[in-house]
Amino acid sequence: MGVELLDPLIHPPARLQLMALLADVTEMEFGIARDVLGVSDSVLSKHLAQLGDAGYIELRKATVNTRQRTWIVATAAGRKAFKGHVAALQALASGRAPYGA
Repeated sequence: MGVELLDPLIHPPARLQLMALLADVTEMEFGIARDVLGVSDSVLSKHLAQLGDAGYIELRKATVNTRQRTWIVATAAGRKAFKGHVAALQALASGRAPYGA
């Protein structure tokens, strides 16, 4: 397996936590993600936009009981990037330099 590198897009704490939350579920409702992360709607929206632009997440919107709801889905590319980022963090924590240094 190749050397894994830290992913600067996933590395900020809120995005790392979000990707970790999405790793074990099919999808997560926006409001639940916001509450678990303890961020505002606008902050979560900015993080989702960046992850979406990279192809790491997709948003699914639907009307439930006359209210618009948004669900967050990690893509295959996003799951792969998250796994690689975690591998790089584990390498750093174990004293193995993931950058070949």
